[in-house]
Amino acid sequence: MANKGSLLVNAAPLANIPWEERPAGSNEVMWRSARNPIIPRDLIPSSNSIFNSAVVPFEGQFAGVFRCDDRRRVQQLHAGKSEDGIHWTLQNERIRWIPEDNKAAEISEFQYSYDPRVLWLEDRYYVTWCNGYHGPTIGVGYTYDFETFHQMENAFLPFNRNGVLFPRKINGKYAMLSRPSDNGHTPFGDIYYSESPDLRYWGCHRYVMGPVGGWQATKIGAGPIPIETSEGWLLIYHGVLTSCNGFTYSFGAALLDLEQPWKVLYRGAPYILAPMTDYECVGDTPNVAFPCAALVDGASGKLALYYGAADTTTCLAFGYVDALVEWVKANAIPEKYLK
Repeated sequence: MANKGSLLVNAAPLANIPWEERPAGSNEVMWRSARNPIIPRDLIPSSNSIFNSAVVPFEGQFAGVFRCDDRRRVQQLHAGKSEDGIHWTLQNERIRWIPEDNKAAEISEFQYSYDPRVLWLEDRYYVTWCNGYHGPTIGVGYTYDFETFHQMENAFLPFNRNGVLFPRKINGKYAMLSRPSDNGHTPFGDIYYSESPDLRYWGCHRYVMGPVGGWQATKIGAGPIPIETSEGWLLIYHGVLTSCNGFTYSFGAALLDLEQPWKVLYRGAPYILAPMTDYECVGDTPNVAFPCAALVDGASGKLALYYGAADTTTCLAFGYVDALVEWVKANAIPEKYLK
């Protein structure tokens, strides 16, 4: 783990992380990029919107998997690459998943796919996403080069969303967070933890946390890949409030136990970022800030977070891992309300 003051962060150096300094006069724990939205809705000819997208370091630059709803309004995943993590080139054609074996071929017929997460795990880049298979469930696949993509078995039965893998095995098992749901715009949702010996068969399901009121009163779901620190797994997650104008998506953070991640150590009561700008409040789905990916520079503790705005565009926000950890602890929900 890299040492950031007294906090240890398990992340490699990333000297070219996208970065902007905190605006003068701001005291926010995370702040928006002045260049937002960094990916417009019409970056490629086929897209109606590009949002809720996942980004990782790749060969000294950056690569990712992007939710692109096309002009039929079909939810699809597209691959993309960037030299700086800000200016992106996306493939105009959706990812064509290659079934890992004959059994996987049975579930690989395309229905819809959205809200990806990507991480480096052991020897390849794994992708999880909301995969249409008689309802939403968690698709699992991998790539080595962001050109060819292989599809494995779905992790769970429908209905489930927001499948987020941990970046290492925990107690010898692969680990994933998810949010059981229904087949529509789910008016409920708790985060659960599951483990697997092989990324195919999942069990030992454990409740992590659920809605607690305010900005996260209706449902919650895991966001970017959890960040390992000496204080616990830093989990950035979205929360939903049902208002007179529909759902409002914001995001906050919690710290989970390193070896038993279903145990919540601290959970921030305020949100980190909520829809306030025009690009977050106006779009295909108004009032949405939905986090999907985070880059971390282990040397400095800098964090660059990618989030979807109003289900229309992709944006960036910045902060420091150590400051965010301390913020969660200082603003924690009292322990009796954690479950």
